[in-house]
Amino acid sequence: MREHRPGVPTGSAADLLERGLTVRVPPVGNRSLAADAAYVRSVVEQVEGPVLLAGHSYGGAVITVAGVAENVVGLVHVSGYALAEGESLGQLQGGFPDSDLAAHLGSTPYPVEGGEPGTDVSVAVEAFPAVFAAGVPEATAKVLAVSQRPLSAFAFGEPASAAAWRTRPSGGVVSSADRTIDPEVERFGHTRAGVRRTVELDAPHLVVLTHPREVADVIAAAAAEVV
Repeated sequence: MREHRPGVPTGSAADLLERGLTVRVPPVGNRSLAADAAYVRSVVEQVEGPVLLAGHSYGGAVITVAGVAENVVGLVHVSGYALAEGESLGQLQGGFPDSDLAAHLGSTPYPVEGGEPGTDVSVAVEAFPAVFAAGVPEATAKVLAVSQRPLSAFAFGEPASAAAWRTRPSGGVVSSADRTIDPEVERFGHTRAGVRRTVELDAPHLVVLTHPREVADVIAAAAAEVV
């Protein structure tokens, strides 16, 4: 049986491919939770057969909504957000102390056709390597810092229209050394979602790059159970 994983974080995708698994990594626009989830769901629904969705960071919120597609059989939240229906990223994050990231965010406007300009939120380039890309080789972190894809401020306040973990089995990874998302946010989301298999790693936020094999192990184990 073929195994498909839209949303698998890039760093772990190579490891999964080496294991002979079929992987899809659709781009996420970071403009709107509803729009991003709708796009990922459209990719999922064009796949023949069962799909295990994995999402890192904001991608965790995206798969929470997109995962209601009929052929999704499970979710894996990787150092990210597992929202409840009607809950926003800001609401979930607001229940916990700010991470180091909060002090290093900046905003810039972007045009919206026929409407008021939107606001992009990104990490200060000089702080990115230590706060967002800790543990990643310095040269790589510097490139990631200047090529980061901002997240629209609108997405922070947009409530999730669904919580697929209520009807789909879930697995997950918590990064205990995360400076971008408070690890307690990750643990809380996993507990609330009834995640069956949580692996906690002494790892930074970009665990998919610093610990790709360990993340791939979690995804592959989840796939073996549901696909």
